Amino acid sequence: MPAQIEDILAIARTHTEEVIKPNVDAWNESGVWPRAASDKAGAAGLTGLYAPEEFGGQGLSLGDGIQVYEELGKGDGAYAFALSMHNICTFAGCGYGTDAFKEKWARELTSGRKLANFALTEPQSGSDATNMYSRAVINDDGTWTINGAKAWVSLAGEADVYFTVVKTTDEPGHKDMAMIAIPADAEGLSFGPRYETPSYNFLPLSEMYMKDVVVSEENIILPIGQGLQGSLMAIDIARVSIASGCCGLMEAALDTALSYSKNRKMFGGKNLDLDGIQWMLGEVATELEASRLLYRAAANALGTPKGPLMAAHAKRFVPDAAVKAANTCTQVLGGMGLLKPYGMDRLSRLSQMLRIVDGTTEISRVVIGRDLMKRAKTLPDLPVPKGFGES
Repeated sequence: MPAQIEDILAIARTHTEEVIKPNVDAWNESGVWPRAASDKAGAAGLTGLYAPEEFGGQGLSLGDGIQVYEELGKGDGAYAFALSMHNICTFAGCGYGTDAFKEKWARELTSGRKLANFALTEPQSGSDATNMYSRAVINDDGTWTINGAKAWVSLAGEADVYFTVVKTTDEPGHKDMAMIAIPADAEGLSFGPRYETPSYNFLPLSEMYMKDVVVSEENIILPIGQGLQGSLMAIDIARVSIASGCCGLMEAALDTALSYSKNRKMFGGKNLDLDGIQWMLGEVATELEASRLLYRAAANALGTPKGPLMAAHAKRFVPDAAVKAANTCTQVLGGMGLLKPYGMDRLSRLSQMLRIVDGTTEISRVVIGRDLMKRAKTLPDLPVPKGFGES
């Protein structure tokens, strides 16, 4: 039987309280991915959420498993993001990988002993996934030789395998795109200088370079012609996962503001007694509840025709609400909100990062706008007043 979601959420809460919160500042100071922490997450069952039980996974549905990142996001949104991407890759490898790949990698990934990450974006293309320069040439022995570069690769140099999307011809479009898993020790694979990310310095992010990298055909995750479709599904899962993590961030910000304002003396009383403070935090609380409902509805829609649109709604609304929540709660603390020990600066920067990664909120607006244009075509015309000279 698949794991019960309430049991998994309780495990995630414990991991947040005992592993993330006490250590996240030290992680950022050291600038090193906390492999001991992700090992503990793996041992607790948090690195194979959607993978089948036969491979050591929890067998959760996307709708259930995505809730885990809300719990982890209460500790740190970047850590939750990295584990969410690992879980997406693990889901893809266990579900679509070759038998040989599963034999070698499945249990290593579900256990967290090996970490995986996704490489789609390229330096010149951003969210325009079809404008891709990475190329794979299929050799006579069935191996693939890959050349190209990827950008914004998380767990860069730390992950053990990178699920990489490539084109296999120079023809425009996406019909030749595929996804292949490149082991970290593959000859010709390298990484550029780490991006400077002060508030999530422990998460390594950089460009990834492939120069004559040879990969076995056993590592093909999605064959030619399915690469883009599979990537878009992965991005939809990631967008909803980010929305989930943002809810955890919002709760962390709200709780910090409440913990401070209930004791801060001012104007003959406590800050939290003031109507203005209650209204500010009340708005955060309402948007947090709305955000939870939206991301959970989007998670349950994944894999259905409504999935991409619902993922866009969640990625558009929830990170924006998280940015607003972080700013509002910082304001409630006043000058103290600017001080590092209170953590509000970290939450503010994280909310902005989550607003951008895996498709900016503006890209989500494009997706929503296109759907509205389709909907408009199904509606009856209403009379529009004619301008001067129009007939």
